[in-house]
Amino acid sequence: MVDCKELCQRLDGDDPDVLRDAAYEAGENACLEAIPYLAKLLCSHNLGVQEAADRALRRIGGKDVVAAVKPLLRSDDAPRRNASMDILRAVGAEDFPTLVELLHDADPDIRIFASDILGSTDSRQAVAPLCEALLKDPEVNVRYQAAVSLGELAFHDAAACLGKALGDEEWVQFAVIEALAKIRDASSVGALVTALDKSSDLVASMIVDALGEIGNIKAVTMLLKRMDASPEVLRNKIVKAVVHILGGKALSLLSPAERERFRGYLLAALGDDEEDVQDAAVSGLGAIAGEEAAAAVIAHCAGLDRDHHPERYEHAVVALREMGLTEALGEALRQGGDGKRQVALDVLSELPCPQCATLVMDAFAGLPPGVRSAAARTLAAIAGEEAVDFFLGLLVDDDESVLLEAVAFLGAKMRHQLAGEPIFALLTHPSDAVKEAALEACVAIDGAYLDGRFRELSQSEDPMERLMAVYALGKMGVRNHMDVIRAALTDAVPDIRKIALEALAEMCGHEEEGLPLIVAGLADESRDVRLAVVELLGGCDSDKVYPSLERALSDPDDWVRIRAVEAMGLRGEYQAVPRLMELTADSSKLVALKAVETLGEIGGPEALEALLGLTSGGDPELVAAAEAAVAGLQDEQGGR
Repeated sequence: MVDCKELCQRLDGDDPDVLRDAAYEAGENACLEAIPYLAKLLCSHNLGVQEAADRALRRIGGKDVVAAVKPLLRSDDAPRRNASMDILRAVGAEDFPTLVELLHDADPDIRIFASDILGSTDSRQAVAPLCEALLKDPEVNVRYQAAVSLGELAFHDAAACLGKALGDEEWVQFAVIEALAKIRDASSVGALVTALDKSSDLVASMIVDALGEIGNIKAVTMLLKRMDASPEVLRNKIVKAVVHILGGKALSLLSPAERERFRGYLLAALGDDEEDVQDAAVSGLGAIAGEEAAAAVIAHCAGLDRDHHPERYEHAVVALREMGLTEALGEALRQGGDGKRQVALDVLSELPCPQCATLVMDAFAGLPPGVRSAAARTLAAIAGEEAVDFFLGLLVDDDESVLLEAVAFLGAKMRHQLAGEPIFALLTHPSDAVKEAALEACVAIDGAYLDGRFRELSQSEDPMERLMAVYALGKMGVRNHMDVIRAALTDAVPDIRKIALEALAEMCGHEEEGLPLIVAGLADESRDVRLAVVELLGGCDSDKVYPSLERALSDPDDWVRIRAVEAMGLRGEYQAVPRLMELTADSSKLVALKAVETLGEIGGPEALEALLGLTSGGDPELVAAAEAAVAGLQDEQGGR
């Protein structure tokens, strides 16, 4: 049992280390006798001692701590005063009478401190004394702090007295309005709206913002009635508040007359200097809709910097989509500047409808070159069968980006058989990007015509044409084109042999014919072909692969051997452990290190034994790799 008297003796000393330890013990053991000494140590010049005393007093808590710390509120030394404030914020609720007494102190600074502390008590008991201070204290700063603290407490009980304080000085009104916004009590809506007529422009603006945050629907009617008589800046704030309270869908429920009147306010608010007001106006216009609203939002959206404000830009685009297909959208696409045209296309890109596709197709010929590719991309996203003929016409377009969109639409999206012939012709296009896109589109379209054309191409004297043919026929169904694939496996060009091997990947392990053809590639003269074989074997779903991977470990090329070792690790080939142990002494350091790493991946008693033996070797790199592998195995076992 701790001797609190002995602790007090230590707390009465000068050694900082002793004082810190003693303060800690006093706090841990809740020694009430130590409280006066701890309060005194808050005035120490040693920061560590101060912090230890502070923690101890908080831990002990209770009325005795409040009584001991309270006098420090009158200290001229700011750190001591602040320390006292912080402690009382933490434990003051344990002695409410003392805090309330401080609230009636002759010194206004003490009353301010007391108001502040009561706001941290998280207790409903603090509401009544703070309300009294708010409504009756002669010092404006006390009333201000009382309002702030009532907001921090956020109890609905405070709404009534806060409402009464709306007639106070402007400085207090600021705090009162913020407090009411935090409390969000419906009863305060009327008081806030009534105060609008008696307030300065700044206070009125704060009141409107608060009503928006409170979000009570009964404020809407009152706010709408005050819009005509309000100055423009305040009117725009009211627009934001109403949109925030009602939300987009509810705005559409206003009566036709109210909706039309509010549309005018929304259009005006779109030109406000504040971004949040503009965004609220965009939301409101998106819900109320109409051609004038659409045109205004398009112009607003076109003026936004989409790179620096992507969220605001997308917000406006979404609002325009909510309005649906409007004439303003078509006008922007046909005759607007590049900015408006881009807005229209961004809106249309997720507004699929036959009329939308028709709009883009009709406007396409009149679009400037910089916009045509975006228009083609948008059309490809929203269109279907109705745009096939249009995109067929674009297969001769000089703009590569437009051509790529047409190829992708007709191929991957529509798989349009009649597009096969013109797209096949693009395999001779000077652009590699177009050739690649055309090849993928041909694979997607498939069919007898393209099958025949690619078979012809596989006999070409041009290696690139043979390569494309083998790739396409492999993708279009390797089993139906085994004659071409077999011939390609002996092609003079290594890249074609690689493509043929990759085509056989789906047959690996599932058909007797596939695996032998793949394994035969291990004897290929090209390192790249042999690497491709090893990669295929590593991912092959078959239990007959290991002998071939082991054979690859004898390859003359280090990288083929390394990839074979990796494949064994990937497959978890336990039978590979003895061979991998041999490779740890390989003449190639890279192969040896990869073997060590893979032993760690495969694991098991035999691998662990081999790795432990390597940790006492003479090669620092191998020792480090072995130690890392052993650590990994130990972590794995520990996690099981």
